[in-house]
Amino acid sequence: MPREAKNHFSKLTLGAIGIVYGDLGTSPLYALKVCFKATNDTSPLAVLGILSLIFWTIMLVVSLKYVVLIMRADNNGEGGILALMALALRNATPSLRKKIMLAGILGTALFFGESVITPAISVLSALEGLKVAAPIFTPYVVPLAIIILIGLFLFQSLGTGSIARLFGPVMVVWFLYIGLLGFAQIVHEPFVLHSFNPYYAVHFLIKHQSEALGVLGAVFLAITGAEVLYTDMGHFGKKPIGYAWFSLALPCLLLNYFGQGALVLSNPEAIQNPFYYLVPSWGLYPTVLLAIFAAIIASQAVISGTFSLGRQAVQLGYLPRLKIMHTSAQKIGQVYIPQINRWLMFFVVLLVLEFQTSSALASAYGVAVSGIMVLTTLLTFFVARHVWGWGFAKITLIFGGFLLIDSVFFVANLLKVFDGGWIPLAIAMGIYTIMSTWKEGRSILLNQIQRSSVKITKFIENLKEHPLLRVPGTAIFMSSSRKMAPYSLLVNTKYNKILHERIVLLSIVTKDIPCVPRSQRVEIEDLGENFYRITASYGFQQTPDVARVLEQVTQMGLTFNISETTFFLSRGMPMRAMRIHISRWREKLFIYLTRNAASATEFFTIPHQRVVELRIPFKV
Repeated sequence: MPREAKNHFSKLTLGAIGIVYGDLGTSPLYALKVCFKATNDTSPLAVLGILSLIFWTIMLVVSLKYVVLIMRADNNGEGGILALMALALRNATPSLRKKIMLAGILGTALFFGESVITPAISVLSALEGLKVAAPIFTPYVVPLAIIILIGLFLFQSLGTGSIARLFGPVMVVWFLYIGLLGFAQIVHEPFVLHSFNPYYAVHFLIKHQSEALGVLGAVFLAITGAEVLYTDMGHFGKKPIGYAWFSLALPCLLLNYFGQGALVLSNPEAIQNPFYYLVPSWGLYPTVLLAIFAAIIASQAVISGTFSLGRQAVQLGYLPRLKIMHTSAQKIGQVYIPQINRWLMFFVVLLVLEFQTSSALASAYGVAVSGIMVLTTLLTFFVARHVWGWGFAKITLIFGGFLLIDSVFFVANLLKVFDGGWIPLAIAMGIYTIMSTWKEGRSILLNQIQRSSVKITKFIENLKEHPLLRVPGTAIFMSSSRKMAPYSLLVNTKYNKILHERIVLLSIVTKDIPCVPRSQRVEIEDLGENFYRITASYGFQQTPDVARVLEQVTQMGLTFNISETTFFLSRGMPMRAMRIHISRWREKLFIYLTRNAASATEFFTIPHQRVVELRIPFKV
């Protein structure tokens, strides 16, 4: 491999360590502690059994399922639940499309539900080391956590570009440090290495049948964050993420977990907080500080992922238009969505105030993540069958096994529902309701517009027979359909009885791929009678920009004088229907979402001083 390629690969690997593995990397702060809390047995066999469960869960779910298998399902190099849904839809039959879309929407909603837990539990668990260092700090843990979290959310509008450079080095130090802590303890108690034998995991589950599901729900905390490997694949690539996992993250995590287990074998009282009991007394405060940085990085990765997923949902038409701000001039993936940021901060602070400790918060953690994993497995099943062309027997054998594991963990986490697990589920259900209502309402709107519209070819033919007065200048009509005349064009000609000298129909198309290259962005078609159709194509990870589209169109030969150009937009204004299409409460929700959606002028970056907006009433 050439030196430049090696340097590039090293930078991607370092970035993956900093961004991708933040959540997984901070799991040792609380996972094993919660496992022992779920059972009163601290005997050597129980310790080996729990460690064996953690080891084989990490190897099967993270290493084999995600790193080796799921990351093969890349949508032009991109990953994530919506990218996977778009990939699965490509060759799906009409009967499967609704099921695939349902899985994608539900998975997205669950991701939003999960995203409120990670920042809260990561920061709380890091600060709880202060309790071990000096109990006098106990009353200050929650206030400090809230201060750190509020500061983190207020920082989002500035972007993550500058601090992101520190993510990789800090997490490398974190992984090496926790690995060394664990290794030092394993040397004193090598008996713990028997946990590699799956016999101890099976023996534990058989002996502790009444507690098995509760312990499995706690074991699952060791792999929360695994879904981020797939979500961030587009930023770093499969190979750097895989290399970072097998060369650093995996061995250091296992060393730390086994080190905590070795400590509990020699000192059962360490189950109160086995991670911090690994640390020598002189190193507690530096460790807490390092853990806080690692927790902030883990939280930042989830928050940034939520913004990215929110933008994808808007682009694919599952959420109303939101104000999306780009925080980097170089990297298109760095975005900030104020509405999502405010709601995340509200729920995260509320969770910290409600649960107070990481152990209590762990009772709410895992339900949404395990649900995402089930849906990811099902969607990858469709991709393997209809995109990769795998045989049914092969798919059933491979994905049946993973689906069984995912389902067991999902059932185990359902036990947490009444202890707080209902919170991420309730948030996810709210997001799902918004997404499904918006999608259905928009479908009703577009159907009504199409029924009252005419084909653009027919409109131009009628214009030849019944010409209208043409006035100087250019009129650009935003059009949701490439075949039909925009409703704003029909209204304008009906009431004003005139047309501009040049008419441009501009359609913004979102394709089922992450990014559309600039060279393939714009298509221009001459429709005759000085009518032009411009189609601007974007991927679901890109934000449309009409101003830049016009710059590109000018370079292609169709020039624009912005001072002589008027943009005509139509905005659907829902009103209560005489005939019910959707239930009353969803009707009211859709009306609220429509009225509070960001304006097309702002969203598409259209010069606001040149815009004429026509409001179109329609029934829902």
